[in-house]
Amino acid sequence: MAHVETEITAELVRELVGDQHPDLADRPVRLGARGWDNQLWRLGADLAVRLPWATGHADALLRKEYAWLPTLAPRLPLPIPVPQRFGEPSERFPRPWIVTTWVPGTPADQVPVTRAGDAAETLAAFLTALHQPAPDGAPVGRDRGGPLAEHTEGFVSGLASATERGLVDDPEAVLAVWQDAVGAPRWTGPPLWLHADLHPANVLTADGTLCGVIDFGDLCVGDPAYDLAAAWLLLPDDDATERFHAAYQPSADTATIRRARGAAMARALAGILIGDAGVNGRPGGKPSWGPPARAALRRLVATIH
Repeated sequence: MAHVETEITAELVRELVGDQHPDLADRPVRLGARGWDNQLWRLGADLAVRLPWATGHADALLRKEYAWLPTLAPRLPLPIPVPQRFGEPSERFPRPWIVTTWVPGTPADQVPVTRAGDAAETLAAFLTALHQPAPDGAPVGRDRGGPLAEHTEGFVSGLASATERGLVDDPEAVLAVWQDAVGAPRWTGPPLWLHADLHPANVLTADGTLCGVIDFGDLCVGDPAYDLAAAWLLLPDDDATERFHAAYQPSADTATIRRARGAAMARALAGILIGDAGVNGRPGGKPSWGPPARAALRRLVATIH
């Protein structure tokens, strides 16, 4: 992660907002969260400023969110951050930034789902609404939405690293889930809208169920299996996962569910490695990612045995 040279502080955010959107300048500013690509600063009670602070591609992701999310948000049954204003690069901060609506809730890697049935129905309704054919010109994913086979080298490398660190008990079973997914027939339907990054840190909970979805930086079109993987990553048990698949429309065929298991395994493996990095104080680590990722991996391995 290559952080920007400019330190992002509450004072800087106030200055940027005051310069380009003075009608919002009197709102209090406080840190909301530091994500993988961006920092989020609360702007009053109902808005937030989203600024890139790591990875060179973060600028393009913010522009994509600003262009597409306002048209997608009205049809979605869960709140999402809707861009309201755009911040142009300047001498003070040489990268673009946006002002979005603030979505209340707690990330599911910190407070997981406990009302499993409700969460399954809610997740299914959200993805049913999102997974619609996209218009011409919709963004293509950098590394999401296409054939899983393109990621086999990275998956095998990650599995080897996790095994070497003692983070995976049955690497043969983990690899079997992946190989089964790669061997499934590819998606041949129209390119559908995807969130493409539905891991627990990007889904919010309240009162034991899902209440919002955030971070649409990987928004793209492609194979819905990439999002259907969320059932194993977010829901606490197999009954809830089955309820999710029963509620999602149109019902996913066997090949899509196989691909979704592979996408979920890749996400779980990444979460285990990132969680371990956090526990051991390595850069980019997030300790809270480990427990839900390990739980998902155990459930996915059980589908092979």
